[in-house]
Amino acid sequence: MADLTNTVCSASNPTIGAELPDGSRFQGFLPDVVTAPSFIIRKHTERELTLKDYVDYEVITPRQREIILAAIRERKNIIAAGGTKSGKTTFLNAILAEISKTDDRIVILEDTRELKCAARNYLSLKVTENRSMSDLLRDTLRATPDRIVVGEVRGDEALALLDAWNTGHDGGCSTVHSSSAMLTLRRLEQLVSRVSVSPQQETIAGAVDVIVYLRRRGTGRVVDEILGIDGYDGEKGRYVVHEMK
Repeated sequence: MADLTNTVCSASNPTIGAELPDGSRFQGFLPDVVTAPSFIIRKHTERELTLKDYVDYEVITPRQREIILAAIRERKNIIAAGGTKSGKTTFLNAILAEISKTDDRIVILEDTRELKCAARNYLSLKVTENRSMSDLLRDTLRATPDRIVVGEVRGDEALALLDAWNTGHDGGCSTVHSSSAMLTLRRLEQLVSRVSVSPQQETIAGAVDVIVYLRRRGTGRVVDEILGIDGYDGEKGRYVVHEMK
């Protein structure tokens, strides 16, 4: 794996993260950070799931599917949120499959290629050592996108994405690691604070329209909540939200 990625894994550099040719994620460890050499491979699903599949598997209800489809048609910005292994990326692929049915130009940004797009007009960009996610988001605005899709927001690129969504590039989607739908908004504040002296609540409330929160249930997944974001009340210091049912 080190050879495949042109890196060195040794006692002084005992971990390695890589992307396999099929897009699976590899993470390896050598002693002394572990007692014996170990590795984990995170593989993609063999078949991309649709929102109808999610209804059939009882991950979402028929009504929740209608809400998500309406949000896509109305060009709402959607965040798929959840904890580790809650199925955020797989669910984002299902949303992207519906977005791909439009005639919109879609720009997809990822640090690891996991999203599938069947649209006729799309551009897929990947983070490199020389171009960060924030760099790519700035470049994306010159690529005349109709919808901007980011695989996962996990760093200071959060503000760049929110700004893009707030300036006429609506109808996008992304994922955020969080512990609840409401805490997704606080998580975005934390990410924005890395590059801003203010938490930018108004920016967040103006950019994010819908949060779909997923959680693990045994060996399966379930959509726990769909939250609509209506704005931010500065006087009361709270987001104005409603549960979408």
